[in-house]
Amino acid sequence: MSISENLLRLKTKIPTSVTLIAVSKTKSETEILDAYHCGQRHFGENKVQETVKKYENLPKDIYWHFIGHLQTNKVKHIAPFIHLIHGVDSFKLFQEIDKQAQKFNRILNCLLQFHIAREDTKFGFDFEECQAMLYLEDFKALKHIKICGVMGMATFTDDVTQQHQEFATLKVIFENLKTGYFKHFEDFNIISMGMSEDYETAIAEGSTMVRIGSAIFGERG
Repeated sequence: MSISENLLRLKTKIPTSVTLIAVSKTKSETEILDAYHCGQRHFGENKVQETVKKYENLPKDIYWHFIGHLQTNKVKHIAPFIHLIHGVDSFKLFQEIDKQAQKFNRILNCLLQFHIAREDTKFGFDFEECQAMLYLEDFKALKHIKICGVMGMATFTDDVTQQHQEFATLKVIFENLKTGYFKHFEDFNIISMGMSEDYETAIAEGSTMVRIGSAIFGERG
């Protein structure tokens, strides 16, 4: 099926309340434009250099999401234009994002990444660690970041019950933060979870944003 056909099929399965991020990492600018001309505006990348190049060459009404593990020394390259940074998993990284955002007079949207999978290779906070960070005076002093929600990746498994449990864990974390620290923050409203293999399970557990690559662009060649 073509990219346009894949997008149309997905949009019949994904509620309008859920934002679809087309994961365009490793995909050509031509393929991205195919999706763009079908109305897709949110794209996800995981390599800084590739993200910058695509931003420079492609239409400026695209919302670029950084979905990879972001190194502090690379933040400066995407700070001028990035729409949302999905995977912030340390206070040190928040400090650098704040520093670079200030240089461009921007407030950068970020998600708190949590480790919900039973895989050591995944990144992310645990709840207690994150909660302790949020109450640090040095954290509260950061004025050029906006935390918009949470992100997590489930274990790569065919066990749907396990996927449900892991996504449900992230939803509980979100609710605890929403009723606690972020009680008066209207913009804290994103639960970014679910990819091509498990997005339907993630949506069933409360996802508001899914990151889908192969189901749109096909498997990586």
